[in-house]
Amino acid sequence: MRIDAETHARLATRFEVLLPHLNERQQRLALATEARLLGHGGIRAVAEAAGVSATTVRAGVADLEAGEDPLPAGRARRAGGGRKPATAHDDGLLAALLALVEPDERGDPMSPLRWTTKSLRHLAEELTRQGHPVSAPTVGRLLRENGFSLQGTAKTLEGEQHPDRDEQFHYINQQVRDHQDAGQPVISVDSKKKEQLGQLPAAGQEWRPKGDPVRVEDHSFFTTGPAREQAIPYGVYDLTADAGWVTVGVDHDTSAFALASIRRWWFAREHLDHPDASRLLITADAGGSNSYRYRLWKAELAALAAETGLAITVCHFPPGTSK
Repeated sequence: MRIDAETHARLATRFEVLLPHLNERQQRLALATEARLLGHGGIRAVAEAAGVSATTVRAGVADLEAGEDPLPAGRARRAGGGRKPATAHDDGLLAALLALVEPDERGDPMSPLRWTTKSLRHLAEELTRQGHPVSAPTVGRLLRENGFSLQGTAKTLEGEQHPDRDEQFHYINQQVRDHQDAGQPVISVDSKKKEQLGQLPAAGQEWRPKGDPVRVEDHSFFTTGPAREQAIPYGVYDLTADAGWVTVGVDHDTSAFALASIRRWWFAREHLDHPDASRLLITADAGGSNSYRYRLWKAELAALAAETGLAITVCHFPPGTSK
């Protein structure tokens, strides 16, 4: 039976409107129903009008002729239908995968796959090389099913500690309490991350007129070097007043710069926050511009004490301590 152009056009319009709202099984049955109504040649005509394979229409016709009961709500296939899991076809796949990603294999130079290359694609390639052909998405699914997930490193391991480390913290804490109870200022100081100055690329976006982005240099590493100025923030946090002060320099992160930052904070805030102060406690890291090893740090502290008339005490935190 030859299908005329008008019937073909009506079928194409009907399928275009109806099929997007049906699941896979419902689409097959709808196509098969139209094909059976058309009779001989209906399968080919319906396949052409719907833009699908004739095999799909034949599968729908077979479903109709089988006379099976409708599927439960929400299901497109009967239980047990569809493609079988990859592990059902390959009994050794899961064991081979786990052997590649077990934590015991990390860093092992004899491991067939180093931990630094354990992407899904590399895992799939290695499994295929071992005789377990599998795709990267399947590897990801198997890993999730077996309790694996993408994770970063956790900073939990500590090196050797001084036997008096806990006593050091207790001492610093007692010094802070004594100064605060007496109404004396306590500050915590630290030099923060340096930033290069200039029209350099940076992450993020901001609202600007359309077609008018901020022009920056195409590669930031072209501007590095001793001649490139840097912004160096040095922070002073007043624990008693719960207030911060940041000085930004463009020279070098030296002890002179650190004490200059503290000096600026003191003469800008002392008459407001600590008008009756006679002592000052400074807590600082053990390294950097405020290191206890630097003679310049100690000399600048003495100069500040003479200039302000304050009795200055400095408590350095033990190495490896984050305030």
